[in-house]
Amino acid sequence: MFKKAITIGRADKVDLPDFMLFNIDAKVDSGAYTSAINCSKVKVKTVDGEKVLCFSIPGNRIHEKKARSFSTTNFVQKRIKSSNGSIEERYVIKTHIELFGHKILTEFSLSDRSKMKFPILLGRKLLRQGFVIDVRKKNLSFQKKHKNEDSSTLKK
Repeated sequence: MFKKAITIGRADKVDLPDFMLFNIDAKVDSGAYTSAINCSKVKVKTVDGEKVLCFSIPGNRIHEKKARSFSTTNFVQKRIKSSNGSIEERYVIKTHIELFGHKILTEFSLSDRSKMKFPILLGRKLLRQGFVIDVRKKNLSFQKKHKNEDSSTLKK
């Protein structure tokens, strides 16, 4: 996707603009194939004869109390190996993530990550689009975003 590889650290703060969620803590995990997002109340309903996936996302922090509800007809169900090695059936959606000023359409499995430190996990399917991981660093995309915001404020 990128002309030159972009260095990403072990963790970052990412935006999910389609959900109006910004600066969400994310862990970079080259051991995971599919990215995952913390969700609850995941269920499929039939509306006017069409299957609709409904789910709630707690927000920017893992234990945030105010969950927002979302729904989509664009989803699939996949078998995904969890961190403990067991195979789980999970719903997978496509949505945009914003990193380093780039809006990227990618897949996220919907998973209960409430006991994990990070509400979002970035897997290899996303990372192979042009990212190189430097585990000594973190929040590189977030820092770049705020540097650009600060410089545009100074120009006014």
